[in-house]
Amino acid sequence: MATATKREPGELFGPRFALFADVLAVGLATAAASLPLLTAPAAMSTACAVLDRRVRQDVPTTAGGYLRALRDRLRTGDLLAGAGLLAGGALLLFNALAAGAGLPGAVVFRPVLLIAGGLLAVVLLRACARPESATSWRVALRSAAYDSVRGPRASGVLLLAVATAAVCAWAYPPLAFLVPGPLALAARATEHHL
Repeated sequence: MATATKREPGELFGPRFALFADVLAVGLATAAASLPLLTAPAAMSTACAVLDRRVRQDVPTTAGGYLRALRDRLRTGDLLAGAGLLAGGALLLFNALAAGAGLPGAVVFRPVLLIAGGLLAVVLLRACARPESATSWRVALRSAAYDSVRGPRASGVLLLAVATAAVCAWAYPPLAFLVPGPLALAARATEHHL
């Protein structure tokens, strides 16, 4: 298939930047949809599905299309997954604060906590990228955990994407609103194996 290299009239971005623009737009929409926190898993899963359609079927990504897809898939299970994510995040934060407050063995505990958080982020992102997340988070998490262990190379690449996103958001906080897009694309790519 030949790729167009010229801009169409009225087109904001040329064809070479269309995917880049879509990834950033989806990242921004995902960040906004994740603000209630309980909707974060559904928002990331929707971002993975929308970007997968964009890459595989060349379906243009629009904010309206993303919001329709999110509305169509948002259900009670997604909110329960968001509650579980919040509880897990609160537990990690509590442990990090305890380690920072002079917990005995904190020198060893901090790196272990960081590694555990990174690995959990990889499994959660892989679960969001799985098509099963649209119907059952339990099945998606189980298969994501299995695939994370079975495919360490893909998990390593996704872990590097998570680390890069964290450093970018730490170095320049406004980027935190854009990183969900590249993370969703990276998570979906790991499902197609390296």
